[in-house]
Amino acid sequence: MAETALSINANTFQFFTRNPRGGKAKNISQKDLNDFLIFCKEHEISQVLAHAPYTLNPCAKDEGLREFARNIMSDDLRIMDMIPGGMYNFHPGSHVQQGVETGIHLIIEHLNAIITPEIKTEVLLETMSGKGSEIGRNFQEIRNIIDGVRFNEKLGVCLDTCHLWEGGYDIVNHLDDVLDEFDNVIGLHRLKAIHLNDSKNPMSAHKDRHECIGFGQIGLEALVAVINNPLLKKLPFYLETPQEDLNGYAKEISMLRNFYVE
Repeated sequence: MAETALSINANTFQFFTRNPRGGKAKNISQKDLNDFLIFCKEHEISQVLAHAPYTLNPCAKDEGLREFARNIMSDDLRIMDMIPGGMYNFHPGSHVQQGVETGIHLIIEHLNAIITPEIKTEVLLETMSGKGSEIGRNFQEIRNIIDGVRFNEKLGVCLDTCHLWEGGYDIVNHLDDVLDEFDNVIGLHRLKAIHLNDSKNPMSAHKDRHECIGFGQIGLEALVAVINNPLLKKLPFYLETPQEDLNGYAKEISMLRNFYVE
């Protein structure tokens, strides 16, 4: 994965810890891990972000599914603790007609069962677009989760530009206001990563449809403003655009680097 990132001129990358639809994680040998860490150091690849599988739902109605989520995240964090400076991102989950309050309570239970002082990896809650019964559709829901977690110094937030836009936050015309609200509700010290994506849909669509950079409703100008915003520009950015191959990502990275102001 690190070699692939380097081949498209990336200095960080996001990866799934296992099949995104669930399943067993691949065993990691100590040699593979050592080779990976040496390669990353030599090529200045850092702030690697792991993404939990989509099937992980900490606030599922079924206890068996919640247990599955606990087991998966616990195992993922065990693996990620082997990577210094790595982070772990997950979707807070869907309450499935139980209601937002119950959903948040179950997510807090989930995190309190897993996060201990010994964990080294920072766990990131991702902002969501609000489709269906998703939790995390606004900053206050994220804050409510953080407040309930015992060792919440281990928690951060990953902003997804497509999710923000489709969730109703106008990052095209009022990016500074959105960041002010984030700071007031959650605190900018919690912001650790950005998923940089355009959106196929208009603001407040609540559908979560990513688009390639500059080809969606957010647009290139607004996304360039995101990467150059003084409060955001030093954060790691991860592309989740629907490219067909690595060449597409290489072109997006090259284009964004050209617009980035050091």
